[in-house]
Amino acid sequence: MHIDCHGHFTTAPAALGEWRTRQIRAFEESGARVSPAELRISDDEITEAIENGQLKLQKERGTDLALFSPGAGKMAHHYGDEQTSLAWSHVSNDLIARVCGLFPDRFVGVCQLPQSPGEALASSVRRSAVELQRCVEELGFVGCLLNPDPSDGYWQAPPLTDKVYYPLYEKMVELDVPAMVHVAMSRNSAIQGTCAHYLGGDTTAFMQLCQSDLFKDFPTLKLVIPHGGGAVPYHWGRYRGFMQDQGRPPLEEAVLRNVFFDTCVYHQRGMQLLVDVVPAQNILFASEMIGAVRGVDPETGHRFDDTGYLLDSLESLSEPDRQAIFAGNALRVFSRLPAVLAARGITAPAPTPASAPSPVPTGSGPAGTSATTAKESGK
Repeated sequence: MHIDCHGHFTTAPAALGEWRTRQIRAFEESGARVSPAELRISDDEITEAIENGQLKLQKERGTDLALFSPGAGKMAHHYGDEQTSLAWSHVSNDLIARVCGLFPDRFVGVCQLPQSPGEALASSVRRSAVELQRCVEELGFVGCLLNPDPSDGYWQAPPLTDKVYYPLYEKMVELDVPAMVHVAMSRNSAIQGTCAHYLGGDTTAFMQLCQSDLFKDFPTLKLVIPHGGGAVPYHWGRYRGFMQDQGRPPLEEAVLRNVFFDTCVYHQRGMQLLVDVVPAQNILFASEMIGAVRGVDPETGHRFDDTGYLLDSLESLSEPDRQAIFAGNALRVFSRLPAVLAARGITAPAPTPASAPSPVPTGSGPAGTSATTAKESGK
C-alpha cells in the first residue's frame, strides 16, 4: 500500500477562488463579510476536478491513498482578520470533507487552521484548537497544517516552541493527531514561495525545535516537516554539531522521537541523501501532488513529483524500510488513520512499530556506500 501523506486540493473548482477573492475584497473595502452560503460548488464539479487531476495521477503511479488538505499557499493567513481566517478555514475544510465523502477509498482529510498574525495570534491559536477538534471529531480528519509564519513571508511570529501555541498542542495531544508544519504564500517579493519560502520554512521550523524543550512539555506531540526537511538532511552535521556545542541532547533524543520528514524531494540524489541521513522510521512517503512542480523531468521521463518512482529507484533501501516509508510510518504517525480506513472497509497494513531512533551513521563515503552499509547492518 502507498499512502501519500502530503496532498493539496490545488485543482479546486474556480468558484472557490472566486469566493475567496470576494471575501478579501469585501473586508478590505468596507469590513463587510461574504457568507460561506454564497459558495456554490456541485458534487459533479468536485468529481471532475479530482478525476482529471489527483486521482488520475494516483492511478498512474500506484498511489492508493492521499492525506488531503486545502491548498497550502492559499491559506494566506495575513488577509483580513480572525473572522476572515475562520470563515476561510471552514469553507476550505468543508470542501475537503466533501472530497473525502465522494472518494472515501482515496482521500482522508487534513485540515487548515484559522491562524492570524500579529496581536491576533494567541486568540487565533485557540480558535485553531476548536477547528481542529471539529475537523477530527465531526469530519473524520487525521491531522492539520500548522503555519509557522502566519505573516506570510515576514516571520513576525514567535517560534513554534513559544507557549502561545500550547493550547493547540494540548488539543493535538488530546486528539492524538500530528501537524504538518507548512508555510503558506509569501507576500515578500524577496522570498519566492515554492522554492524559497517553503524550504526556508522547513529549515527554520526544525531549528526552532532543536533550540527548545518543547517535547519535554509534550512528549507525544508529533510534527511532520515536509519537502524532505528543506536544508536539514543536507546540513545534518551542522545540526549535530550545534546540539553538541550547546550541551544539548543529540538529535535522536531531542527531536527524532517527535519529528518526521516527508519525501517531497524531486531528484534521485536528493532522495538518496534523505534516506541515508534520516532514519527510515522518521520518513513518510509524500509527493505534494498536484503542487509545487508539475512538469516532466527530461532526465528521467517521469514527472518531477513522482516520488514513488524515485523511492523505488534506490537500491540501497531495504524492503522493510521501503514498506515502512510507503505506508507503515504514516499509519503510525497519523494514528487515527487505521480506524478511519477500517470504518470505510479498507484493509491497511499494520503500522510500523515505534522505536527509539538509533544514532544516524556518520560514515564519510558517498551516498549509498558507507553510511547506508552501516545503517543496514545495524551498527
